[in-house]
Amino acid sequence: MQWDIFCRVIDNLGDTGVCWRLCADLARRGERVRLWIDVPDDLAWMAPGALEGRWPGVQVYRWTDPLPDGQVAALAPADVWIEAFGCDPAPEFLGDLARRVQSGDAPPVWINLEYMSAEAWVERSHRLPSPIMTGPLQGLTKWFLFPGFTPATGGLLREAGLPARRSDFDAHTWLEANRLPSGGAPRASLFCYEPPALAAVLQQAARDIPSDWLVTAGRASDAVAAVRKDLPVANASPRLHTVPRLTQHDYDHLLWSCDLNFVRGEDSLVRALWAGRPFVWHIYPQHDNAHHAKLEAFLDWLQAPASLREFHRAWNGLTRPGTVWPGWETVHGWGECARAARQRLLAQADLASQLLGFVAEKR
Repeated sequence: MQWDIFCRVIDNLGDTGVCWRLCADLARRGERVRLWIDVPDDLAWMAPGALEGRWPGVQVYRWTDPLPDGQVAALAPADVWIEAFGCDPAPEFLGDLARRVQSGDAPPVWINLEYMSAEAWVERSHRLPSPIMTGPLQGLTKWFLFPGFTPATGGLLREAGLPARRSDFDAHTWLEANRLPSGGAPRASLFCYEPPALAAVLQQAARDIPSDWLVTAGRASDAVAAVRKDLPVANASPRLHTVPRLTQHDYDHLLWSCDLNFVRGEDSLVRALWAGRPFVWHIYPQHDNAHHAKLEAFLDWLQAPASLREFHRAWNGLTRPGTVWPGWETVHGWGECARAARQRLLAQADLASQLLGFVAEKR
């Protein structure tokens, strides 16, 4: 089938990462995918070759406003439309669809693929119809699909062969090849926004055993630079290492190589879950603090122990305790929780499989 996936980037890297993983997964299953994205530039390093059309089955289009005259009409009609994170397709697509429907053509299966959440209402809203009541597309139906963590949701992105690739991975070899610390000290990867507790965590971790912190480029490295002047220098711990931009494939390797992973948004959280290592989630902050309930719902699903809940709340600015860093011994204890969560998820159908099944049902 031909798929059109539409993405307006809000959380740069996260939105792009989710949409690209979906495109690539569908293409590996034999589907043809066009990704319409307004800020595609990060794909140059995230998925090398994507912008040049070197990924079989996937074409990337820059979503301009307006789109070039005649571009949409010249394309083969899609069998499936996916609005990623609730964005509307470009007006040119809506106009072209109206003309085709009036001519008697079948419309695409139209899916509004929303944000991932563990909140209870997601199960109630998953697969609900959203009829179009007015305008030239009146009578057509969009469908709400929600990624999630339970069998009553759309599941999470998980490409075939991921568990096998994970089990075959050699962390020491990968770290050495990328000139990253590969010794016996604990390692943490840091991918975040600007967490309120960052300075306190690094200051307090300096009093723990020596450790290596692998800081990703971008907002995480900028956030560390902003607090670095306040860190103790006597024992040079935690040792901070800047990690260059990594492809999605190698970001998995980073997560698999660390004893603790700080992740943010949606895409990296899912990859941390598949890694099965202790992790801390920096949830995308919303101005009305709606993310607070979303974080608590996720921690409930995760069955997070009290120490992990407390750290999440401090990391995300919900609380401001004096002592934030719990110590590496406690951190290592979070691994059992992460592995149990991974096992629950592996027993469920993945998102791409569910999308394919849903489309086949609606066609």
